[in-house]
Amino acid sequence: MSFAVLTALLGFAFAATVTPGPNNIMLMTSGANFGFRRTMPHMLGIVGGMSLMTLLVGAGLVALFDAVPALNIVLKVVSVGYLLWLAGKIAMAGPVEGSDKDSRPMTALQAAAFQWVNPKAWAMCLSAVTLYAPDRSLFSVAMVAGAFALVSFPAISVWAWLGTVVRQWLSNATRLRAFNITMAALLVASLYPVVGIDG
Repeated sequence: MSFAVLTALLGFAFAATVTPGPNNIMLMTSGANFGFRRTMPHMLGIVGGMSLMTLLVGAGLVALFDAVPALNIVLKVVSVGYLLWLAGKIAMAGPVEGSDKDSRPMTALQAAAFQWVNPKAWAMCLSAVTLYAPDRSLFSVAMVAGAFALVSFPAISVWAWLGTVVRQWLSNATRLRAFNITMAALLVASLYPVVGIDG
C-alpha cells in the first residue's frame, strides 16, 4: 500500500468515525450522563469492535451476505429494532444520582457487540474494504482495520468530551431529560439511510 493510499485511508477512517452516527450520539449521551472516564470502556469497545468487524468483513463475511441475500433483511430488522429500543432507553434515562442501579455506561464488550447491529459501522467497513482492500489480501484488510484502530479513538473521544462539556449545564433534571430525548430522536433519525430508499 503506497503512502498516498495509506494517507487517503487514514483520512477516510477519520472522517467516517468522527461524523455523527449511532456510536457518536451514544458517546455524547454517555459523556453527559456519566463523564469521560466512565465512558472510556465504551470508546475502547467501539475501537475494538470496529477493527474486528473490518477484519472479518474483509476476510469474507461480505461474501456470505452476497450468497444469502435474506441475511441483509435480517440484519436490517435487527438493527432497526435494537436502535429503537436503545433510543427508548436513552429517552427515559433520568439523572444518574436519582436513577436505578441499571443506569450505567455501556461496557467495552457491549460496545464492541453493538457494532454488529450498527448500520453506519457496516457501511464504513464495507466501503473501506471495497475501496482500500479490493484484493481482500490479509495484509490489505489488516491495514484497513489498523487504520480504523489508529484514528477512531481520537475521533470518537471528541463526542464523549462534548458530552462532558454540557454536563454541568445538564445538572438540571429538566434540561437533562430534554437532552436525552433529543439524543434519542437523533439516534432514530440516524436510521433513515437504513429504512429509506435502499430498501
